[in-house]
Amino acid sequence: MPNTPARKKQMRQDESRRARNRWRKRSIKDHTKTFLTAIQDRDIPAAEAAYITVQKELDKVSTTSTIHKNHAARRKSRLSRRLRDLKQSAAS
Repeated sequence: MPNTPARKKQMRQDESRRARNRWRKRSIKDHTKTFLTAIQDRDIPAAEAAYITVQKELDKVSTTSTIHKNHAARRKSRLSRRLRDLKQSAAS
């Protein structure tokens, strides 16, 4: 247990920040799952719409200290590659 008022306040701040970061990460995971489900169902229009949503969410979260901007860029790159592969396989 904290002994000083400053440490008590720091613990309150840590708790709220942790909750906010968990909410942001959960949001990314939910949107990503929607995208991956559309990819698995081979539904190109739904996958494109979901990709735009995931991309927006990753960009928003990467401007905060929740995830690093390179982490977000790497995830966007991997998701876009899956979308591109789906489009190419549908065109063939």
